[in-house]
Amino acid sequence: MTAPATLATAAPFATCDLCDAHKDGQTLRVLPPVFKDFGGRGRFCGPVSTVKCFEDNSLVKAAVDSPGHGRVLVVDGGGSLRRALVGGNLGAAAARNGWAGVVVDGCVRDVAELAACATGIRALAAVPLPTVKREEGQRDVPVQVQGTWVRPGDWLYADADGIVVAERALV
Repeated sequence: MTAPATLATAAPFATCDLCDAHKDGQTLRVLPPVFKDFGGRGRFCGPVSTVKCFEDNSLVKAAVDSPGHGRVLVVDGGGSLRRALVGGNLGAAAARNGWAGVVVDGCVRDVAELAACATGIRALAAVPLPTVKREEGQRDVPVQVQGTWVRPGDWLYADADGIVVAERALV
């Protein structure tokens, strides 16, 4: 059995090409075009791991502090624009621990530091206020991101044209 592709071994891709090749409307789910690019890598892909939380990034920190193995962390932050779920320290941890990317349905902070991270980071916006630590949330559960279901083990592809999700690796 071969290991799944990771950021280092994944074939080149373009989300437009993936959408052209899978027009059936069932293979791909396209996230709405509301995410901004904050990371040092504009193009990334990998299998999905999820965190569901609201204005508490305790589980996000635990995730990025663990080995990423080329995965993409998808954070369902409920679309909150009040507190940042990822900042410079967590972005650096994600890069250091081998996460291909982090997609946040919510906010980030420390924008200059995130841009220097060798990982992809997408979020709705930046806000300077940090979260409150309550140790609340769920890990590796199906989440809805801007109305689109994303499940642990799905594959996420992100580039300058957008973000697409599939049940399996497509490249």
